[in-house]
Amino acid sequence: MKIPLDPWIDAYLGHLDRERGCSPHTLSNYRRDLLVLQGHVALSASSDGRDWATVTVHDIRALVSALHRAGKAGRSLQRLLSSVRGFFNYLIREGVLSANPAQGIRAPRTARKLPEVLDAEQVARLVEVPGDDLLLVRDRALLELFYSSGLRLAELTDLNCTDLDVADAMVRVTGKGRKTRTLPVGRKALAALEAWLKHRGEWAAPDESALFVSRRGGRLTPRSVQKRMAGHAVTQGLERRVHPHLLRHSFASHLLESSQDLRAVQELLGHADIGTTQIYTHLDYQHLARVYDAAHPRARRKDKG
Repeated sequence: MKIPLDPWIDAYLGHLDRERGCSPHTLSNYRRDLLVLQGHVALSASSDGRDWATVTVHDIRALVSALHRAGKAGRSLQRLLSSVRGFFNYLIREGVLSANPAQGIRAPRTARKLPEVLDAEQVARLVEVPGDDLLLVRDRALLELFYSSGLRLAELTDLNCTDLDVADAMVRVTGKGRKTRTLPVGRKALAALEAWLKHRGEWAAPDESALFVSRRGGRLTPRSVQKRMAGHAVTQGLERRVHPHLLRHSFASHLLESSQDLRAVQELLGHADIGTTQIYTHLDYQHLARVYDAAHPRARRKDKG
């Protein structure tokens, strides 16, 4: 049964749409989160579930606790709390509330899953696609650039020819939030790109600006890159699922392991928060722990008997 939307929630969603210009996807997330809040308030805060002035900090904590016990992840709870805080701030603006009952409440932390990475040998097997067919030349160029510069999938497929500076071995990338950054391109990636650019015109439509194009002449899609990469992983004998972000994770992990320069890796990845980059230090620590366990004579654990 479809739950009727509370009038104040409906008004808030209209505010987000008209005044804040939120995307349909964002509005859908807000709506879903606030419907959860509405259902909880109807049970615990008032008889009809519509008197928002009766909602207390204890109600919000009880909601978060209930969802956490039901298996809701910390990141999802953080988003829900953000939606709820925004809604209550709107009610304060409209004179319905005098204080925000969700202010200061934090979601329980969920253990962050470490990203998977390929080792250097596995990366080499994946990106060094053999063959002179133009399709393989193109794929070799995009895979080499992917790993060389640590790009996101959307950043790769959004590249135009004018973004690549072959002479200076640099590429200009537009990332999240439409922020641009300029990244170095490695020697092997540059050679692969030059080989592709010699023949790109055989496929590209006359008015197509994309660096990577399909045989039909248009910009290569993210889905096509995903499928091509998965296919090459099978052909090259990598016995694991391979996806585009795996190369970005591998780039970050390998660079941090060699340089130990967290700030530089943050800049190269385009992370706004260094905390996002720090996840790769845990991968490095895991590697060091394995080396220590294998090499130190007094670190080896006794066999269980």
